[in-house]
Amino acid sequence: MEFAPIQSLVYAAIGALIGFFSGLLGIGGGAVQTPLTVLAFEAHGLPREHIAHVAVATGVASIAFTAAASTLAHHRHGAVDWPLLARLTPGLVVGGFAGGFLAQLLPTATLAMVLAAFIGYASLAMAFDLRPAPHRGLPGPIGLAALGGAVGAMSTLVGAGGAVLLVPALTWFNVPFRRAIGTGAAIGLPIAVTGTTAHVLAGLGQPGLPPGSIGYVWLPALAPFVAASMLLAPVGARLSHRVPARALRRLFAATMFGLALRMAWSLAGG
Repeated sequence: MEFAPIQSLVYAAIGALIGFFSGLLGIGGGAVQTPLTVLAFEAHGLPREHIAHVAVATGVASIAFTAAASTLAHHRHGAVDWPLLARLTPGLVVGGFAGGFLAQLLPTATLAMVLAAFIGYASLAMAFDLRPAPHRGLPGPIGLAALGGAVGAMSTLVGAGGAVLLVPALTWFNVPFRRAIGTGAAIGLPIAVTGTTAHVLAGLGQPGLPPGSIGYVWLPALAPFVAASMLLAPVGARLSHRVPARALRRLFAATMFGLALRMAWSLAGG
């Protein structure tokens, strides 16, 4: 398997898209990055039995860098609720670490269907604004820890930053939408650090991984992902505080729904 410059450009383009939407909507990237990365890895000729796991792990690793750039930009607009983040973090760490190992236990076809179901749900929720009307306050410490654990586990399992799940939950608990986006961007960092560690450890010693892998994280794709996403994340964050995102959110959701169907068909043996 040879690595051509055009492939680096493809991964950089994916990273730029991830960074922009991370800043704009607070999403950590999995809803966009995982299906696009799966398609790119298929075209690149990565071992089919490892494509889903490597795509998820590499996406999780890139989230740490994208989340840092996006969080800084939202913090400058006062949109990150740091005390709330501190209460969510213990659950995020535990759940993120558990999700990384759970992903290793699932076969590729099963993981592909989990990914497709998650991305399909996220895209529909984004398109139709599916959430209860915000009418209640945040839960106590135990409730926030449980919420953090659930978000962390699912995020690491499917290679997302967690905001696709957390932002609707926070708005349901009456957190202002822009603050929910900023805080959703910030949770990507603890999830990514613990999730990446889990994916690296779970993949150590696995036969047939492509050259340049550390566990399930593939460095030749990670580098262009990170470089491009960190450049575009602040741009998206600035835009999120200037223009309504509803139309962009729905267009984005429709694209992701189509990619989710394509990924499920391909990796599930269709």
